[in-house]
Amino acid sequence: MAEDLHISTGTKTEQYEQLMPQLKGLLEGEPDLVANMANITAALKEQFGWLWVGFYLVKKDELVLGPFQGPIACTRIKKGRGVCGTSWANATTLIVPDVEKFPGHIACSSLSRSEIVVPIIRNNVVVGVLDVDSEALDQFDETDQQYLEAVVNLLNMDEVA
Repeated sequence: MAEDLHISTGTKTEQYEQLMPQLKGLLEGEPDLVANMANITAALKEQFGWLWVGFYLVKKDELVLGPFQGPIACTRIKKGRGVCGTSWANATTLIVPDVEKFPGHIACSSLSRSEIVVPIIRNNVVVGVLDVDSEALDQFDETDQQYLEAVVNLLNMDEVA
C-alpha cells in the first residue's frame, strides 16, 4: 500500500497517468469499500484541487452520501434529480460545463460552477456515482471522463452490488 501521494504536474493526461498506479496501490489488498472510496476522494482532491470529490451510493430509492472531500454536501438525492440523480437514472457519465444551465441542478455549494458525474455500474445496475465539482466553468472534458470511469472500475463493489 502506498503511504504518500506523489502530486504530479504536466498535462491533465500526464497527471492521471501518474495517479492511476498510485490509486491501484492504495486499493491493493484493502477489501473495505468505504476505506477505498475515502482514499480515492482524498487522492483526487489532492492531485487536482477540485472543490468537491465524493461518492453517493444507491440505497433503496435514493443516492446516499458516501466518503467525500470538500464542503458539506447534500445527504440524499432522488433518482432523476440534479446531475447525480440524472446520471444514475440514465446510467451515463454527465459532463456539465456550467451547472447554472443544467435543468434542476441541486446547488449543494454555491461555489460549484462545473461538474462531472460518473455512474458506478455493476451487473448492468447503477450502484453509486462519483461526483466531482469545480469552482471553474468548463473544468471537465472527455479526458476526465475516460480516467474517472477507470477510477470507479478499480472499486470492488461486492458490498453493494
